[in-house]
Parts: sequence; structure tokens; C-alpha cells
Amino acid sequence: MTRLLPLVLFAAVGTAAAERRADPQTVMVTTGKVLLDAPLNAALGKDWKVGKGKWEAADGAVRGAELKDDMHGAVARHDLAVKDAVIAFSFKLDGAKTISLSLNGAKGHISRVRINPKGVSVVKDDQDGKSGPDTAAVLDTATVDIKPGEWHSLVVELRGPDILATLDGKHTAFGTHDAIAKDKANFGLTVAGETASFKGLKVYEAIGTTKDWSATREKLLAERKK
Repeated sequence: MTRLLPLVLFAAVGTAAAERRADPQTVMVTTGKVLLDAPLNAALGKDWKVGKGKWEAADGAVRGAELKDDMHGAVARHDLAVKDAVIAFSFKLDGAKTISLSLNGAKGHISRVRINPKGVSVVKDDQDGKSGPDTAAVLDTATVDIKPGEWHSLVVELRGPDILATLDGKHTAFGTHDAIAKDKANFGLTVAGETASFKGLKVYEAIGTTKDWSATREKLLAERKK
């Protein structure tokens, strides 16, 4: 047993190191424990609530598509009570006009990250669900061509009024709005148009800010004004 111990320790250290390498690279917050690990490599389980559209397992991922008769984009939601967090997953567009990660409170939408073939946007949603007085607002957009049939990574960071989304580790959209600083009750994946696929979704607690966040935040806000 004693002779095997170094091998066991080596294996444990190697496994821990692999898990750390799998954590997303963040810009704004530092990550803590994993709150949800959803590989999305099989059909959606009972912990997902499919509201609209067709959702199925395909090629080691979950594929969503809007159904014409629904007259509404495809939506699948998962309950998760959290305020500040990091949500990371991979996606692939296969004809979809738009997909999004929707962040919702107990009484309605809060914000979302919206993706289409021309880029990624962070959005404050219409939170009263009516024509006014509240309205949706695009806070920032990172313009980049997102080709169909290719896998991309998305990391979404939430902290108070701030929302930040990074595509493929290099294209960042950042926005801030007081209405975003609310407790989230659930999140949803949405698909408008034909199909899009999702896999490898993880949610982490946010436990602090990155070392250079203050300076980075000012830089991002200045860039938005140009």
C-alpha cells in the first residue's frame, strides 16, 4: 500500500489539475465552486423545462430548433438560484438566426447574452414584459463573424449590475445597468430560426474580482463611448 501511495497522489493531483484547466478563463470575476455541471451530451433531463421548440440529442450535444407553429423561439430553462455567477458553454449555429442565454428572475426576464452570425451582444431585457415604461436595451456588441457549423465557446460573467460575455476567449461585450443586479431564479437557452447546438455547460459561483478588473472595466466603458 505504501508503494502505491505516490501513484495515487499523482493521479489525484493530475485529476485536480485537469479540472482546474477546464475552468473558464475570466475577465471580471474569479470562480469558486461549480454550481451546475450539465454536459448536454444527451437528451435534456427533467431538471430542464422545455417551453417551446424542438430539443433533441444529436452528435454528442443538445440541438434546439424553433417550430413554426409555436410562433415563438425555442426555449429550454433550468432553475438555478444565483445572483453573481459565471456561465460557460459551447455552441454551434446551424441555420439559427439568433440564440441567447436568458437570465431570469422569479417574475420575469432580467438580461441576456444574444448571439447571431454577426456577433455577440449583452442586453438588459424588458423586465415588466409590457410596452413600457421599461424597455429592452442592447448594452454592448462585439462584432465578429460566427460561421455556421463551427463550435465556439462563450463565457458569461455576472457581478452586480455588470454583465460580460467573451466569445472564443478574445471577443468581449460588456455592459452595466442597475436593473441587472437582481437575484436570478433560472436561466434559459433560446433558439430563433433553424437549429443550434449546445454542449459542456457549467455554472460557477463568482467569489471576487480579477486582479486587473478595475482598470479593465474603465477601459471597456471608454471603448463603448467611441
